[in-house]
Amino acid sequence: MKYEPIIGLEIHGELLTKSKMFCGCSADYASAPEPNTNICPTCTGLPGAMPVVNKKATELAALVGLALNCSINKHNTFARKNYYYPDLPKGYQISQYELPICEKGWMDISPSPLTPLPKGEGDSGSLLPPGEGLGMRVRVRRVHIEEDTAKLSHEKNYALVDFNRAGVPLLEIVSEPDMRSVEAALDYATKVRAILRYLGVNSGDMEKGVLRFEANISVRPVGSDEFRTRTEIKNLNSFRALVRASQYEIERQIKIYEEGGTVVQETLGWDDVRGVTTSQRSKEEAHDYRYFPEPDLPPLQLSDAWIESIRSQLPELPEAKTARFISDFGLTPSEARFLTSERTLANYFESVVANSKSPAKTIHSWIAGEFMRYLNDSGLSIDDVTLAPETLAKLIDMVTDKTIGASAGKTVLTELFKNGGDPAQIVKEKNLLQMTDVDAIQEIVTKILNDNPKEVDEYNAGKETLFQWFMGQVARATKGKADPNVAKELMVKGLAGRKK
Repeated sequence: MKYEPIIGLEIHGELLTKSKMFCGCSADYASAPEPNTNICPTCTGLPGAMPVVNKKATELAALVGLALNCSINKHNTFARKNYYYPDLPKGYQISQYELPICEKGWMDISPSPLTPLPKGEGDSGSLLPPGEGLGMRVRVRRVHIEEDTAKLSHEKNYALVDFNRAGVPLLEIVSEPDMRSVEAALDYATKVRAILRYLGVNSGDMEKGVLRFEANISVRPVGSDEFRTRTEIKNLNSFRALVRASQYEIERQIKIYEEGGTVVQETLGWDDVRGVTTSQRSKEEAHDYRYFPEPDLPPLQLSDAWIESIRSQLPELPEAKTARFISDFGLTPSEARFLTSERTLANYFESVVANSKSPAKTIHSWIAGEFMRYLNDSGLSIDDVTLAPETLAKLIDMVTDKTIGASAGKTVLTELFKNGGDPAQIVKEKNLLQMTDVDAIQEIVTKILNDNPKEVDEYNAGKETLFQWFMGQVARATKGKADPNVAKELMVKGLAGRKK
């Protein structure tokens, strides 16, 4: 029997506001000098403290909802979510339940195949092929705002609590269980993160815990329309964790059913070191949280004019930008998606194109190749780049018009990243001008052929892989400055002329 997974995601993202959700304390808890210093009676839940809704957080939540094609509830309310954890100072969380600020949205995804998932015991436990169901719509059930919890640090025999994070505005985006593969879940999560960064509402820095995923997973026989018992994997703080945990849990549930067992509804954690999910507690339903209207906060009443003012702040979003890059610049979908994965990267690319005479595809190749390679090797992000787009455009044009070769271009790019400067001046100082003199290159090619008769004979006898070796000799003799097209043409003719 083959199974298909049923996956829904809950995405929690801290909102980039100056103050906390219901009080005036700074939301920048990472910059607090000491634990439990960025606090007040409201965010520590002291008796008599009254919450006040953060207007900016409300605007950002509505902005995200509109970007996800949601309806905005002009009348929405807050609720108390009653359950006790040591990291909730009040003993309950102020959230939204019956009337969230946004609901009934959607997002189109086009998942790409991943490495095939590990199989369960026997072929009967295999999953559908990766990539099945490409091009699908995921419904967004709701987008609501709540407050983040405090931070717990577990020591050997005790735990420490830091309330600096307690009360930071937290956005929760809840999908319907519409995804049928880990690939789909990954694509959806990746695109939501990109939207949050495009909108400037969340940094997307999962290593710092400001964006977390929770996967709700069940499996069922292919062809069935039932929804079986699901489990929830909490606090996944990387795409890798999302993929690995989902893959493991899907296979775990398939194995249980294949062995005649029953999947228990529960909340799970992910042990990244061992690569397994672990039980944390039985899974709660909504009634277990004992929601009731927050008595200290009146309902939010949002006007049509206010909603339209938020809508006017929407930038060009990743999907629209991707489509435009394909139509305007002649890029492939994969090339366009790479460039639009980050708003800063997309803007940088467009600035280079605007200042360059080179084809957009050539510019993409430079940015996706040597440019990103340097950033990755240096541990930098696109936001850290100080190299002006105009300067990169000038360098690329020098390679395009054959003022310098590609190898010299890489040398200049490295120098620009490290020390800045003008590409033309660097080329002059390092003597990197490309050699285009046919007679001079011919002389070098002839000498190489004369000095290596054995290799010439082996090449002409059928060992064609030696051709790259000959071209390497030309590059070495000219220090990479020979026009590669001219050198290749002369080398082909020279070798052909020496056939016995």
